[in-house]
Amino acid sequence: MTGALSPSHWLIILVVLLLLFGAKRLPDAARGIGRSLRIFKAETSALANDDKDAPKEAAKEPAAVEPAPVNGAPVRTTNGTTV
Repeated sequence: MTGALSPSHWLIILVVLLLLFGAKRLPDAARGIGRSLRIFKAETSALANDDKDAPKEAAKEPAAVEPAPVNGAPVRTTNGTTV
């Protein structure tokens, strides 16, 4: 078994699709699948372009971040001392 579909397999798939969707709804279903695939392809190419632009943005020097001030309240330990 090579994994490829033979013409008889495609014929069976076509008959099952015709039975499921009917002859009138099958072109609409195929059109919807085509639109979905076009949208998917456009989005994946946009993501690939975003990944190519990411190293340019990463090369910029990051802004300095100041540490947050520590305002701790005094805490009493179990032996009565204050820390």
